[in-house]
Amino acid sequence: MSVQENHYKDIFRELVLEIKSTRITVARRVNTTMIQLYWNIGKRLSEEDLQKGYGSSVVKRLSSDLQQEFPETTGFSSRNLWNMKKFYEFYRLADEKLQHSVALLPWSHNLLIMSKIETIEEARFYVEQVVENGWSRDILLNFIKADTYRHTKILPKQHNFHETLPEHLLLQADEILKSTYNLEFLGLSQPIKERELEKRLVEKIKLFLLELGTSFSFIGNQYRLALGSKDYSVDLLFFNRKLRSLVAIDLKIGSFEPEYIGKMNFYLGLLDDQVKQNDENPSIGIVLCADKNQVEVEVALRDLKKPIGVADYNLQFPEKQIKELIHREINNTENDNSDELN
Repeated sequence: MSVQENHYKDIFRELVLEIKSTRITVARRVNTTMIQLYWNIGKRLSEEDLQKGYGSSVVKRLSSDLQQEFPETTGFSSRNLWNMKKFYEFYRLADEKLQHSVALLPWSHNLLIMSKIETIEEARFYVEQVVENGWSRDILLNFIKADTYRHTKILPKQHNFHETLPEHLLLQADEILKSTYNLEFLGLSQPIKERELEKRLVEKIKLFLLELGTSFSFIGNQYRLALGSKDYSVDLLFFNRKLRSLVAIDLKIGSFEPEYIGKMNFYLGLLDDQVKQNDENPSIGIVLCADKNQVEVEVALRDLKKPIGVADYNLQFPEKQIKELIHREINNTENDNSDELN
């Protein structure tokens, strides 16, 4: 009976996984079909060159008649019809790949991106991140407010991957490193000790993994390494499944110092000798500090054989950025209220 029961449980688990997988596939297809419908409606409204004001009565009537014709279907409010028109006009000149990716996003995600983002290239960045990492709407909102696009796409990354990694790993390693990491989710308003920063990150490791990017698995903090009679500790150790590499992070609460590179180089040597498995790629190091001088980093990274990147982090939004966000939110609220009146 025990063998039969175990066999039954295996069958049950397989069927549960199959059903869940099918539900996800169906949900994605339904979402894609709905987004395509919204695209087509937006295109038709755009072709009529309807503008808020003289076109409001037309859209309001369309909304009423569509809701009456399809009472079981939501989404045909006046405001949403205007959103469909905006959606089409925002992405109509985008390439086919981006339009396909947009169709994979829930409508609420698309509305958020359109309300916060002004350029196609910035929209592309957030759309790709949602598709790749499965961000919820709230997570997407936090990353937009943290201006992740600017930090990862505009500010230069500093590393020696070109000199230390084979070509087939170079681009992937560059992708996992950011120039600046947003640690605002830690809720810190003043400097703290490095061990306290590490403790906060470990406590909120799920959020930190999202900030690091895709394919990271957490191995441990204060990871012990031994050489002779001495013990050493890596602040945070991860494994990146895409790279198949160990990734060591050294946390610094102050500005970058050149000796940090030597220390990380030493750690990577121990990791490669003692922890890395034969089928894995070379270990990679990231020195994460509060501030950095680009020239100092460039000189410190010269002539090293181990792949190391240097990045800084933000603990909270600068005052100017907070004021801009508040101003933007006020304007969005006023526009939403105006839509309701129309």
